[in-house]
Amino acid sequence: MANVLWLQGGACSGNTISFLNAEEPTLVDLITDFGINILWHPSLGMQLGDELQELLINCINGKISIDILVFEGSVVNAPNGTGEWNRFAGRPMKDWLNDLSKVAGFVVAVGDCATYGGVPAMEPNPSESIGLQFLKRQKGGFLGDDFLSQKGFPVINIPGCPAHPDWISQILVAVATGRVGDLTLDEFHRPETFFRSFTQTGCTRNMHFSYKSSTEEFGQRTGCLFYDLGCRGPMTHSSCNRILWNRVSSKTRVGMPCLGCTEPEFPFHDLKKGTVFKTQTVMGVPRELPPGINAKDYAVVTVVSKDARPSWTDEDFFTV
Repeated sequence: MANVLWLQGGACSGNTISFLNAEEPTLVDLITDFGINILWHPSLGMQLGDELQELLINCINGKISIDILVFEGSVVNAPNGTGEWNRFAGRPMKDWLNDLSKVAGFVVAVGDCATYGGVPAMEPNPSESIGLQFLKRQKGGFLGDDFLSQKGFPVINIPGCPAHPDWISQILVAVATGRVGDLTLDEFHRPETFFRSFTQTGCTRNMHFSYKSSTEEFGQRTGCLFYDLGCRGPMTHSSCNRILWNRVSSKTRVGMPCLGCTEPEFPFHDLKKGTVFKTQTVMGVPRELPPGINAKDYAVVTVVSKDARPSWTDEDFFTV
């Protein structure tokens, strides 16, 4: 039996909603088939007030073991490092997190806010939000660069806005069943099984990408979303087009460009223009190019590819 304690900081509950919709395995499967015992969860926990405080204190003093501490949302430090803007069970949430992380077997950060700071950490960051072990690309975060859980692991990061439900449930299963040794983490502590390949892998528009056949409107059923709409699939690490959402689809399959939400820079924003989820293009020219391509070679490849573009790239053969 693996005890899981799930807490929430500065967040919108999006990762909780995603988790509750997990299919392989489902939440029920986690409990009945994989021996996971959810000590408390913001949407599922029955304890309130004094009962909840007692539960948390018993976890800290060792009367109740925490095998997996899951944290959703940013760590709010405002005002002036006190954390008083995010109080929970009678004290700042960051104080509970500090104490509980020291006794947890594993610590798992779910969603961008917990991993990198996410939306709450956008400039000018009035809530003084940070992630558990990162602030954007800067390692350290709330728990510090050298933090290791009781089992000797750094924070296991499952980014996304929200994170895919199966990423969450399958990582919990791996930890709970003792297969955590099979997990290889990348430089941002993301499990490579989900975050080694780019979002472009499995995209149904890859042939359009190759021929520089572009779509100019959201929701259009043909054409690549990279050139004019700023899709970040070629630069974003995720399995969104390999492990489909709701086992049905993905953003790019319905004509929505990838926003790069599993990367530390998300959300890409421009305060001067008042935009938050800005497109990464300037008059159709991508601000960033896929890894391994320089601007000069890209320009040559673009001209050649467009000249060689077959007629079928304009046909609507895409199905959801």
